[in-house]
Amino acid sequence: MAESEYKLRIDAGEFERINTPVTFILPESKNQYWQLVGSDKKTLAIQVNENGEGTFIIPKLNAFQTAVYKLSPTIQSRHSATAKVTEKNGKLELTIEGNTVLNYQAKKSELPRDDLESIYRRGGYIHPVLTPDGTIITDDYPSDHKHHHGIWFPWTKTIFEGRNPDFWNMGNGTGTVEFAGLLSQWDGPVHAGFKSSHLFVDLIAKPKKVALNETWRIQVFAIKDFNKKSKKKPSYYLFEMESIQSCAGTNKIQLPQYRYGGLGFRGHGEWNGKENSFFLTSNGESDRIKGHATRAKWCHISGKTDGKLGGVGILCHPSNFRFPQPMRIHPTEPFFNFAPSQTGDWEIKPGKDYVSRYRFVVTDGKPDTPLLERLWNDYAFPPRVEIYNLKIR
Repeated sequence: MAESEYKLRIDAGEFERINTPVTFILPESKNQYWQLVGSDKKTLAIQVNENGEGTFIIPKLNAFQTAVYKLSPTIQSRHSATAKVTEKNGKLELTIEGNTVLNYQAKKSELPRDDLESIYRRGGYIHPVLTPDGTIITDDYPSDHKHHHGIWFPWTKTIFEGRNPDFWNMGNGTGTVEFAGLLSQWDGPVHAGFKSSHLFVDLIAKPKKVALNETWRIQVFAIKDFNKKSKKKPSYYLFEMESIQSCAGTNKIQLPQYRYGGLGFRGHGEWNGKENSFFLTSNGESDRIKGHATRAKWCHISGKTDGKLGGVGILCHPSNFRFPQPMRIHPTEPFFNFAPSQTGDWEIKPGKDYVSRYRFVVTDGKPDTPLLERLWNDYAFPPRVEIYNLKIR
């Protein structure tokens, strides 16, 4: 049967769109490759994922304006894969045009120092994260908190089958999070990424028992927003995380009120100390003491590595539980955590997934509030997409 051609209408809504990822459900088709052509006859790269969703990056669209594209099936992509994933030595390296954005530590990492006991070994976290200029902004196994790892996602205070496994403080020996396997990985002209599985393991139970299954989906976008000083490097990196957690059996896991637990970020070792790392929330709060335990839609953390200032804005999706989520901002360490348990007891029940979504904006220099606001609006209120069938080919 012949394939159809379609008209794609993009409505910016009330926000200006600049290099905005746009995702939509493609028409039912056996075709893997599609072509997207604008009214200016320019072709945009479009990429299809395993769920039949197409993603492209719209260069610019003013608020309250629309753009129209012709969408048609094609034999192969006309755009090379600029976003790539490379697996080596138990890690996945995600790159944009050959420049490293981040590494995902899949298998258990080797301990970097003699003062680390074997109980601290783990995988299933992100480190290092690099800025467009190549500055590392994360830490791994810091000496003051050996269980901190770049970007990771454990729970602290829990109740499971009457026991209290702590999946965060691994040194206690009551709980841990284990890497369970890679489910998929992909390259492309629009994004590269992977899906992996983790296990939240109760070590108190005899024998040990899995309390939660978790799936991560990490995706790095090939943004073409080049730095004004250098046409070779983008002004920021953009990647996102989706975590889906579900009960491994028929018993729920309870999460009592506690000050931290959930998505965590640990800044570079040189950022340690009150005067060496800086926080800014979407509420405009830069005082780390005043910012702690407040709720915000994003938080930016920065510091200097080898004299170079860089940082990351962590954007919280409005669909997340208890949005805007409360935050743990450490008074002296470069540590940040979106912590929904701060505001009261809750639980993850069998048969109901707990889904968390975050985007990360990695930059050199000081935090750019207008940029973070614009990118959060893109994330929270994406452009509207409408598809119209044009004709049968």
